Amino acid sequence: MDQNFFADYFAKLQEVNQQWWKELDSGKSALNSPLNRALNELNMEDTAKLLEGAMKQPSNLVKVQMNWWEKQLQIWQNVVMEPNEGDPIVQAERGDKRFADDAWQEEAIYNFIKQSYLLFGETLLKTIEAVDGIDDRARDRLTFFTRQTINAMSPSNFISTNPELFKLTIESNGQNLVKGLELLQEDIKSSSDVLKIRMTNSDAFQLGRDIATTEGGVVFKNELFELIQYKAKTEQVSKVPVLIVPPFINKYYILDLREKNSLVNWLVEQGHTVFLMSWRNPDASMRDVDFEDYVLDGVAKAVDTVEAVTGEKQCNAVGYCIGGTLLATTTAYYAARRMRQRFKSTTYFTTLLDFSMPGEIGAYVNEQMVSAIAAQNSLKGYLDGRSLSVTFSLLRENSLYWNYYVDNYLKGNTPVDFDLLYWNSDSTNVSAACHNTLLRNLYLENRLAQKQGIKVGGVWIDLEKVKTPSYFISTKDDHIALWEGTYIGARKLSGDTTFVLGESGHIAGIVNHPSKNKYGYYVNESKTDSAQEWFSGAERKDGSWWTHWQAWVTQFSPEEKVDARDVGAEEYPVLSAAPGDYVKQTLPIKPTRSAETVAKAATEVESES
Repeated sequence: MDQNFFADYFAKLQEVNQQWWKELDSGKSALNSPLNRALNELNMEDTAKLLEGAMKQPSNLVKVQMNWWEKQLQIWQNVVMEPNEGDPIVQAERGDKRFADDAWQEEAIYNFIKQSYLLFGETLLKTIEAVDGIDDRARDRLTFFTRQTINAMSPSNFISTNPELFKLTIESNGQNLVKGLELLQEDIKSSSDVLKIRMTNSDAFQLGRDIATTEGGVVFKNELFELIQYKAKTEQVSKVPVLIVPPFINKYYILDLREKNSLVNWLVEQGHTVFLMSWRNPDASMRDVDFEDYVLDGVAKAVDTVEAVTGEKQCNAVGYCIGGTLLATTTAYYAARRMRQRFKSTTYFTTLLDFSMPGEIGAYVNEQMVSAIAAQNSLKGYLDGRSLSVTFSLLRENSLYWNYYVDNYLKGNTPVDFDLLYWNSDSTNVSAACHNTLLRNLYLENRLAQKQGIKVGGVWIDLEKVKTPSYFISTKDDHIALWEGTYIGARKLSGDTTFVLGESGHIAGIVNHPSKNKYGYYVNESKTDSAQEWFSGAERKDGSWWTHWQAWVTQFSPEEKVDARDVGAEEYPVLSAAPGDYVKQTLPIKPTRSAETVAKAATEVESES
């Protein structure tokens, strides 16, 4: 590489460093945040517990250390002394794409680096497992954050230890690094208090043109949400309408990306009159909007509107993720107020009602962290959606964070044009009051699952009073709402409950159009107390769970059909065309460049969603 490269590179590197220190001095960096200080203190406490336990049981650690030493010698012999003889001593987990390049296996130095790194990570995690006397929550935190450190240190993340990057840098005369620094500089500007690595080109799609294209209109709007009614595609429709409650921590159009994978469009084609809530993206003025407001001024108001527009006294309601939690809370609120049945049926997509099994999100759920996050939220009046997006990405850090770090900043590749990635990057804020309630009342104290745990509208919420027939669809590889946890929540309701387990994850397992015939699902009519017992007796079915749900929900819609309904009504005229205005509210994100490839990103994201 010539001198011009070094001059360009170090000049750009100096710009990035200056920008970083400017952000640090301004207090924008996460290093200055209450959350980071609480995280450091907690890590020190957990590490102290680990060291204290280790001192009391040295024999356990000696076994782990001796195993590491023996395998390290075997790696040396396998790679250096007897190359190409036998299988590797340590192999990457299935699906780990960091070491896909042939040089990791064929070139001794890189093979040695790879296996030594994998052994180091494996040993470090086994060390945590080997120490007795540490409470489960502390051990889970240590494991989670240690894994984060191990994967951040991966040799695939550094030019000098990644053969593919090293070769690319030489061949391009380092221009990949110069381009990468430009992308990094732009990402720093468009990030919040943590670096949000771009996943896609933010100019690639336009709402209403490329995605969220199902025809309809906004028939109601308040300060919290817009209600969209979709235009019928059949001459006659089911008498009972469908109301969808999406999560308020994401944009609703994950259910209406494109025609080929749109649940909304498919429901309309099946003859349903579909209404969907589109939540407003909170700003500082909404700091006091709480979970209760999302129930009373959100879901309950949407139910009233659906009834007024259609003239029907009941609807089939669907809630996705935290939207399902809202739906169950609203149903319990109606029961507590002894109101008439407003729902013919309720359906819950990957929904937690009992938060005793929070999954890896539990690493952030403890008194110190919750208090620190509350303090941090109070500074802005909301949790910045960009920070939340990074948090979820780091639950699958190798495939949803570090791979983009390598592709963008070290390879200098421009982001891809991919609808799912676009949605995933279209972050939404969460109001301070509501986010604090979610973390403390639901995740930390699990009060929704308790009698007299939380109040809404002046009445206690009791899930056991909910007698509405319900359908729970969870997904086997969900890392956000563990299916075993959603199963526990489903058992809290008193009505007839159908539980179905889809394949894949939190997103791909739900957005599973029948035409693709990609993922199957499991069914079991038995109502066992144990999730694992349920799964042991479950039968796998081919095809999408959508068709199974359609057969289930049909029993709650009379055979009698009605003429296709117009969008809106005299008292609820169409205010604007779908997708409305609230969904277009975006966080300040710097425009990005055009894409080069889609296939790689599509495979990675769908496998981790």
